[in-house]
Amino acid sequence: MARDFYEALGVARDASEKDIRTAYRKLARKHHPDVNPNDKSAEARFKEVNAAFEVLSDADKRKKYDKYGDRWEMADQIEDAQRRGGGGGFRAAQGAEGFGDFGSIFDNFFRRERGGPRAASGNRRGQDIETPIEVTLEEAYHGTSRQVNLQSPEACPTCGGSGDVAGAICHTCEGMGTVTRPRRIEVRIPAGVKTGSRVRVAGEGRPGAGKGSPGDLYLVVTVLPHHRFERKGDDLHAEVDVPLLDAVLGGEVTVPTIDGRVALRIPELTQNGRQFRLSGKGMPALGSSGQRGDLYVKARIQLPDTLTPEEKAHFEAMRAARAAATAHHEGR
Repeated sequence: MARDFYEALGVARDASEKDIRTAYRKLARKHHPDVNPNDKSAEARFKEVNAAFEVLSDADKRKKYDKYGDRWEMADQIEDAQRRGGGGGFRAAQGAEGFGDFGSIFDNFFRRERGGPRAASGNRRGQDIETPIEVTLEEAYHGTSRQVNLQSPEACPTCGGSGDVAGAICHTCEGMGTVTRPRRIEVRIPAGVKTGSRVRVAGEGRPGAGKGSPGDLYLVVTVLPHHRFERKGDDLHAEVDVPLLDAVLGGEVTVPTIDGRVALRIPELTQNGRQFRLSGKGMPALGSSGQRGDLYVKARIQLPDTLTPEEKAHFEAMRAARAAATAHHEGR
């Protein structure tokens, strides 16, 4: 039996969605294969954490898991069997120990179906899967890729996909005809993604029932905060230090961008907090080739830490000159 999903994430059964997401992120970072190269135990733990989060972060799946445990994926079949049997057989099989004797339920249910174990499910599209990912601002700017661990369905090696062996339910796949195997795929994250962007990978979700198509995989993006830039839509905002003399007399400063450094002309008498717009130096617009936001740079005037005697004399002379000019103006 698989490890309890709540135990795998280290959360209580009444944990909130936020608690579950926080626990997942912490454990996913700790056990990620990139952080633990060639560590099979860490890789196995990473897969376990992902499997637990996939279920507990989805309200519908979590409800089924809370009710049926590790048989949650067969919840629809169980409830269908209950409806077809009027509920009595299902409750009898449940017994004093809760949902313990699932085998008899499925045996009775599947044997009533002429089309075999999977015929009752019909042709239904598989469920979509969502998994969270985090990217840096630089990765969101340039585009990047992520490796995603999936549990892919394969034909059961015991029954060959039929769901039964010699007229009895196959206990390897429990009559479903498929088993899951771990698989890793690489997903391209396009330039311009924002927090909340969903990157779709068609056909990589849960398998469909019968001849139903599989669901899709969605990577839900969080862009991590940056130490220098603040993002607002496709625009970036930053501050740049401007020496006092350049602010007074005019000059040129170097401004960092994600693409590299650019020169910014500072006009004379630039005030502290003045904002400059650098067109096209922001983030790429998602899905729009060549279109970019702007970079807004706020001037942060830097006073000198110390003054030489000569510098101090110059400032004193400038103050005296300003005072004389003011007095002359007021005396007119």
